[in-house]
Order: sequence, then structure tokens, then C-alpha cells
Amino acid sequence: MTTVSTPFYDLPSPTRSRPEADTHTLSIRRPSSVASRSTATRRHRSSRSHNGGASYAPQNEFPNFAHTGDVEIIVAAGGQEKRYMLHRLILTRSSGFFDASTSEQWSRAQAQAQGQSAAQGYTGPLGRIGEEDEGGQVGNSSANTTQKAFWRYELDFGNQTDEMPMLVQKPLQPSLFGNDRHPRPPPVRNKPPAPSNGFFRSISAMQSAIHMPSTTAQTGQDNDITRDYDNLFRIFYNYPPTLDAIDITEAYIQCKSLLNLADMYDALEVVGPRIDHHLLQFQGRLWKQIAKYPPSYLKLGYLARSKVIFAEALVHVAGQWPQGAPQLRNLPDIILELIEDKVDELQDLKAKVEGRLFRLTLTTSRGERVSPWNSYLDWNVVSLFRQWLAENTTPPPPPLPKTSGPDSRQSQPPPPPPLNNGRIYRLLGLGGSAYLGHDELKRFLRLRPDDYSRDNMKKFERRMDELKGMAREAVKPLMRNFLELDMGRDGGMGYLTCTRVDEADFPWD
Repeated sequence: MTTVSTPFYDLPSPTRSRPEADTHTLSIRRPSSVASRSTATRRHRSSRSHNGGASYAPQNEFPNFAHTGDVEIIVAAGGQEKRYMLHRLILTRSSGFFDASTSEQWSRAQAQAQGQSAAQGYTGPLGRIGEEDEGGQVGNSSANTTQKAFWRYELDFGNQTDEMPMLVQKPLQPSLFGNDRHPRPPPVRNKPPAPSNGFFRSISAMQSAIHMPSTTAQTGQDNDITRDYDNLFRIFYNYPPTLDAIDITEAYIQCKSLLNLADMYDALEVVGPRIDHHLLQFQGRLWKQIAKYPPSYLKLGYLARSKVIFAEALVHVAGQWPQGAPQLRNLPDIILELIEDKVDELQDLKAKVEGRLFRLTLTTSRGERVSPWNSYLDWNVVSLFRQWLAENTTPPPPPLPKTSGPDSRQSQPPPPPPLNNGRIYRLLGLGGSAYLGHDELKRFLRLRPDDYSRDNMKKFERRMDELKGMAREAVKPLMRNFLELDMGRDGGMGYLTCTRVDEADFPWD
């Protein structure tokens, strides 16, 4: 087998062709000092440090999405200004206000308004000097490109002092040197709190102390506004709101203010679960606060769409009704109707239980109902029990007027408040010595000295215990507790808490 070898000099060599190509190139040589200095300058220019200067590096995270944001929001109140660069997609999914204000119809109206201002002197963005489009023409390079929509909102306090401030859409300011994808706002620099030391800090503190009595309330209100808006946007982007986690009273105030703001911007469905999660972390302290202020927490639970808080407050409101009625006037009619339905259900249940209590009686050994003729002592037991029940479950009669004559109507006292006999039913549910104890029974028997004896006293107490046992069974439907609050063995409430709130009762479902 014959092998043909190719000579080495016949193969193409890159090392031999490179000098040939270089022979046709004329290079300009510089002095070594100049060349080295320019090379070093280009190499280390990216790591140059401007000591004392402010270098702007646009961020793309909350609250300033400088690269992808298309909605600029400026919240200025009380000398503080916070700027946000957010996304229309997130805002429209979280708030009905932004969904409507950035819609095509609203944007067309804004465009018409801007077109009128353009007709008065502004004819559009100028072309950039020295730029050419794809056709080779110098001028407006962005005229044929699709422009990205951009919105701008500012907080407007209105003309009246009692008017709630609200975000208002502002027209965009046209740029004199071309029209970019969208106007790039200046970097977001939310004003931080002043340092704790320094000369200027001391001077400002002295000046603020002089004017504090007149500006403290307004400054606190403005701080609440900026805090609420910041929490609102934080929730839109799934960040936890900055709410008090120690003092439940302060947390309630902050949550209520944030919910009112969310209601104004049609964002309760997004903000409500966050408020619910934050307040439920207080657990036992929350249940005690709801027991103290049930109408207030009923409103908060309705706004937050919190089933636990709303049901807890509704049980208290229905049990105390009509005690908290004046504080519930501003609620929607559907909630007032729900309260009235629950109160009617509770009253019907109480009427059934009262009927059973008044029909309770004792029987003789032969199975007959006691009467003055077959068992006088046992009949006295039933009579005393019914008298005590009627006296404690019936409101007292109105007092008689002190004067008579043509002006007697003006001197009549107001009618007594409705009787809340929840405490009486709880005593019946406890039984034993909770009511009609040994001393009361002894005093009753001593009214007839002929009937009082040690044997009669023991029999009287034994028969009364039998009647109390039947009464305890009769009031069991009223002794149910649908509260999360632990009331202890004695109940602790002067009203009934047996109102049941079902899933179909929540007004927002």
C-alpha cells in the first residue's frame, strides 16, 4: 500500500499569511507615553470614583421601577414627598380606580385635552439633532414608532379643609429634546428622617418646638396620609404593610384609616385580607377589644371582609341590641337588615324558652301536678319560682307623673330602657345557689310561722333544687356561646351570646 505525502511547504500557513496582510496596512505610531496613558484611561474609566458626588443608578424595584414602570405617583403631604414609579398592570388588577382612570375612554379624554393644549402652541416633540431614521432622514426619529402609554398622578387636597385628599391624573409635560419611550422621571429620593445629631438638627428641633402647638395635629395627619398610601401600594405589590404589631388600639386606628383609603380607591378585596391577617395575630386581646367596642369592629370587619371579626362583633351587637344602634347608622342597609334579623331570631328563641320556664311545675308521688289542695308546700315552691322569674324578666312599670294638669305631658319621665335579661338566663343556666339561695327560702317560709320547721325547710330546698334542674335544661339553647372570647364559668356578660352566624349571612358573599 502506497502512502502519498504532501510536502509541508504546500499547506496554507496562517503564520505566513499574516505578515502579508500586514504589509498593506499603514499604522501611525504614537509616543509610548501617550499610548500608555490613553490605554490606561480607557481601561480604568469604569472604576472611577466621584468622591462627594451623587451617581444616579436607576433601580427597578419597589417603589421605583425605573425601567419597567409606566405610572408615576407623587404623594406630597406635610413637607414629605414620596414618589412611586409603578406598573399599570398591577394597579388595575388591585384597584378599580386605576382601572377606570387608565382605561381607553379616560386616556382618550386626556389625549383630547392635551391635543387642545398642543393646538395652542405645542406641535409635538422635536426631532433629535443629528439622528437619522431608517429612511436616512434627519428629524423626529420617534414619530413612526409606537409610543408606550404613561400616566402621572399627584395627591390633590382640594379647596376645602374637610375634603379628603385624592390622587388626580395630571397631563404629561412634553419634552423639548425628543420623545423617548416614556418620560423618565428623576430618581426617587423619598425624604428620610433627619439624623439624630448635628447642628442643623438642633436648630430645626428648636424651631419645631416653638411652633409645635399649632402644627402637631396637622403634621400627624399628613404623616398618616403618606403612611396609608405607602401601605396601600405595598399591599398591591404583595409586601407586608407597616402596621403596629404591639398596641392593638394603635393598630385598629391604622387599619381603619387604611381600609377607608382602600374603599375610596375600590381596593378592599386586596387590602382586606392583609388587615384581617394582621389583626388576628392579637388573638385574645382582639376578642377583648371587640367585646368593648362591637359596633366599631363590626364596621371594620365589614370593610376588611373578615368573617371572624365580623361574626364576633355581630354576636355582641345582637346580644346588646338596641344599645349600639346609634353607632351603626352609617352602615349599609344590608347590614342593618342582617342585625334586625338576628335580633328577631334571638327574641323568638327567648320567647320559647320563657314559655317553657313559666310552664315548669312539680308533681306529687302519684304523678299529679301540685296544687294548694294536694301539696301546699310544693305549690309554694312553684309559686316562689314563678314570682322570681316574672319579676326579673319583666321591665319595671313606668313611674307615675308627679304633677297633673295641662303641662303634665312635659313632666312625664322618659320611658325606661329595654330590659336585657341575659344575666337572668345565665343565672338559670348555673342553677344551685346562684339564685333563690338558702336565706331567701328561709325568709319566705317564715312568712307563715306555722309552716316553718326544719323538716319543711329541707323539703322546700330539695323541691326547689328539682325545679332549678328543670329550668337549667330549659335554658340550654340560650347558654350556647358562639364567641371566640373565653367568658369563664360564670359567663361574664350581661347579655346573650347565642347568636349563630352562618356562611350565608356575610353580606359580601
